[in-house]
Amino acid sequence: MKKVNLLIYSIIAAFFLLFSSCNQQTSSEENRYLFSYFKGNGESGLHLAWSEDGLIWHELNNGQPILEPTAGEDKLMRDPCIIQGPDGRYHMVWTVSWNERGIGYAWSEDLINWSEQQYIPVMEHEPNARNTWAPEITYDEKNDKFMIYWATTITGLYPETFSELEDGLNHRMYYVTTKDFKEFSETKLLYEPGFSVIDSHIVPHNGEFIMFLKDETIEPPAKSLHVATSKNLTGPYSQPLVQITGDYWAEGPTSLYIDGTWIVYFDKYIEWTMGAVKSTDLENWEEISHKISFPSEVRHGTALKIEKEVLNNLKQQLN
Repeated sequence: MKKVNLLIYSIIAAFFLLFSSCNQQTSSEENRYLFSYFKGNGESGLHLAWSEDGLIWHELNNGQPILEPTAGEDKLMRDPCIIQGPDGRYHMVWTVSWNERGIGYAWSEDLINWSEQQYIPVMEHEPNARNTWAPEITYDEKNDKFMIYWATTITGLYPETFSELEDGLNHRMYYVTTKDFKEFSETKLLYEPGFSVIDSHIVPHNGEFIMFLKDETIEPPAKSLHVATSKNLTGPYSQPLVQITGDYWAEGPTSLYIDGTWIVYFDKYIEWTMGAVKSTDLENWEEISHKISFPSEVRHGTALKIEKEVLNNLKQQLN
């Protein structure tokens, strides 16, 4: 009798594992991946690429821009970051200028037709702010709000990390929160790790928030990507836990989490090519730059998971 019960239990357990595996595979097969990016100085606007596996990327719209920039005085669309909100709407922010004290914002239902572009004056209150670079958005499900965050140099702050090189830029990360992209909180400091920091990219994972960031130190040069964590979206975040990139200059990290593996993409901007690393534990990282392929002229942006039907519509409308 015990042998029969054991056999039945084994069959049930095997069926459960098979069912779970099939469900996971089906879920993975239903997803596709989108990469938003810019070319040149960002004057042409928003560009999109797609991938089935997160490694090989194909341009959409024959490499032509999906959306031309109108926000801000300089009308650039650098560092485009797109996320999908809980209502299904896609929200995008971007760098409008090298020197202006605000960022661009627009939204879309289908990634093709976009709302009127807005200029959000997130640092206009600070007369010594020199820039607002590489904004990103992360959604906080627990508090039902979005956080927009970016890098700014404020002249005179943090003299201990000031250098006259690279035009004296000395960044820290700042943020605002919003529920509707119409009303915003006061601008606050998000991250001050004791060095010039830029290009933060934050994603929720297992009850905490993972920040990928760039150490922008120029003397001596760092220019490397790192990981920090926090229990809350608005911080405080830990000191950088591990360096994830190799012996090259990297910027603009963005990530995908695919079947238990992190892939972080970045711009090897001195070499004018894209790079990537992967990890299953956020501690041990493997260089996979040789395994990825991006369209020509890609500058850094944001990777996101989309449904296969959404991608099919994009391909039908744009190719």
